[in-house]
Amino acid sequence: MLVVAIGISVLSFLLVVAAWQNDRTITSNEGTATAEVLSAGKLRSAVTFVTPDGITHNPQLGVLYPTNLIAGQRIDVEYSREDPDLVRVSGRNARVAIIPAASVVVVTWLVAGPTLFLLRRRENGRRVISRD
Repeated sequence: MLVVAIGISVLSFLLVVAAWQNDRTITSNEGTATAEVLSAGKLRSAVTFVTPDGITHNPQLGVLYPTNLIAGQRIDVEYSREDPDLVRVSGRNARVAIIPAASVVVVTWLVAGPTLFLLRRRENGRRVISRD
């Protein structure tokens, strides 16, 4: 249980670090465009947009930070000119990933803490009984 809780905590931290790294990549050579939301979901929203060179992009992994989007909506996006498939909703950044990641960590430890306590207490009780 301890290993699982630590693993989930580490993965949550890495998620925020990856989001921050994506933001850095976008910001280092940023382009902007107006995109159309093709499909909208809580975890993934597909968009299409045209860069100044006339190329239409439909990022395979969708747009970063896709909450509250609606299919058919037109939104401003920021993308990496080096990799136009790396795109985020304009004005959003890795900060929006902190609360969900922290929530996962808190809930994990709210479950793991008492469970570990009870397991340890049960194990100590077995040791006392076996000594008798």
